[in-house]
Amino acid sequence: MKRFLALTLIVLGLSLSSFSDINFSSASTHRLTKQYTNLQSGDIIFQTSSSGLSGAIQLATRSKYSHCGMVFKQNGGFYVLEAVGPVKATPLTEWIAHGDGGKYVVKRLKNAATVLTADNLAKIKQVGEQLKGKEYDLTFEWNDDRIYCSELVWKMYKRGANIEIGKLEKLKNFDLTSPLVKAKLKEHYGDKIPLNETIISPVAVFNSPLLVTVKSN
Repeated sequence: MKRFLALTLIVLGLSLSSFSDINFSSASTHRLTKQYTNLQSGDIIFQTSSSGLSGAIQLATRSKYSHCGMVFKQNGGFYVLEAVGPVKATPLTEWIAHGDGGKYVVKRLKNAATVLTADNLAKIKQVGEQLKGKEYDLTFEWNDDRIYCSELVWKMYKRGANIEIGKLEKLKNFDLTSPLVKAKLKEHYGDKIPLNETIISPVAVFNSPLLVTVKSN
C-alpha cells in the first residue's frame, strides 16, 4: 500500500511538473479565476506587442495585432505559452501588461466543446512543451530551429489536433513597401530576402474562420 501511494505521488508530481515555472498564490488564483472565468485552455490571445519589431509586423501584415500566444489553466490560474525570446510560459496578467495599453483579444475554436477534448489538449500542450526553450525566430523561417509567436500557435494546433488555424502565406505576399519594413528586412536578411519563405502571421490566425471572439477589452 505504501509503495502504491508513493508511485501515485510520483506520477502526480510528474504531471504537474510541466510548465512548473509558473507559480500562483491562492490570492492571485482567486482573483484570476473571478476575472477570467470565461477563459479556457486552448484559447488564443492577441495583443499589440511593445517590442521593436512590432511596428514592422503591423505594417507588413496591415494589422494592429503583432503578438499572440495560447492560454492554459493551471492550479486555478492562467498562463500564456508564447514565443518571445525563448518559448516560455508567462502568467496571464504579466502577459497582458506587456501589450500596448494592456489591450487584448481572446479567441476560441467555434467547436472547442467537442474538439478540445482532454486528450487533444494534452497533445497540443505536449507540442508546446517540445518547443519550449526555443529562441525567437527573427528571420521567420518555417522550421523548428527557432520559433516566432504565431508559428508556435499554428504548429501546436496542427501537430496536436490536426487543425490549421490561419492561412499560410509567402513573405512576398505581405506589404514590404514601408521604410520601416524595408529596414527590418535589410537588418535580418541583408540583400538575400527569402520572398518564398512560408509564414503564418498573427493576423492570419486572428482572422481564421475557425475562431470566435470570447473576450476583449
